[in-house]
Amino acid sequence: MITEPPAIRYADLETLSRELARQLAAKLKAAIEQRGRASLVVSGGRSPVKLFERLRGADVEWNRVSVTLADERWVDPKDPSSNERLVRDELLQERAADARFTGLKNAEPTPDAGAAAAWSAIAGMARPFDAVLLGMGDDGHTASLFPDSPNLAAALDASAAPGCVAMASPTPPRARLSLNLAALLESRHIVILITGESKWLTYSAASRSGPAERMPVRAVLRQRRTPVEVFWSP
Repeated sequence: MITEPPAIRYADLETLSRELARQLAAKLKAAIEQRGRASLVVSGGRSPVKLFERLRGADVEWNRVSVTLADERWVDPKDPSSNERLVRDELLQERAADARFTGLKNAEPTPDAGAAAAWSAIAGMARPFDAVLLGMGDDGHTASLFPDSPNLAAALDASAAPGCVAMASPTPPRARLSLNLAALLESRHIVILITGESKWLTYSAASRSGPAERMPVRAVLRQRRTPVEVFWSP
């Protein structure tokens, strides 16, 4: 049985980024109007860069917005592979420079040691999160919830307490920290942004029956707790 949400397809990444930035800005503005503050969880990688370029200029009271990451590589925040560095360089500019950002990387030597402190740092954000932006890898991972990672079963337990969990990537840098599934689902809206034909094939495979442990994005797509939208462009 196909249980995934239907993908919203766009002709190109520029059009997708413009429309998604408009929608995310509207969600943040509505949250501020209703609750006085807003929270946004974002992912790294190259796919959201154009989105960040659009979103950072949006007419939002960014000083009332808290931003954090869905996952992080356990590297120095100034490292070129750091998701924090990407977000600071590409999103937290222009109007969005006023947003309050909390990264996941901390002074602990390993993600296992730093997981509790990372969650403690972001647990005070407005929750449920107003919007969570995820990506998806060619292997079906999302955030840093990788197939075959030693902690994957615990990370995909939707009944677990929301938090951060240490994960292992199949490619360097291997040490990662990720929000677990319960934390990702503690949100009002989830968007999965995917681009390219190979990702479309992966998404199609994830839409078919099979264990979430094989393709962790299935755990997000198949749940019914939190609304999910999938945005795709070539």
